[in-house]
Amino acid sequence: MPKIKTNRGAAKRFKATGSGALKRGQSHRRHILTKKSTKRKRQLRTPSQLHRSDVAAARRMIPYA
Repeated sequence: MPKIKTNRGAAKRFKATGSGALKRGQSHRRHILTKKSTKRKRQLRTPSQLHRSDVAAARRMIPYA
């Protein structure tokens, strides 16, 4: 069997945790930050887990993660 190509865009967005779950970065942190509170920006820093319904699609895109 040939190797499967990794979707490079997905590889940059998702990382696997030690237990095998996928983590992702939060959105809304790129620009227009002046109107967002410090608390909101700080909470957007922390990564969150990928939703259960999206995991299968992400695994297909990053088979070796």
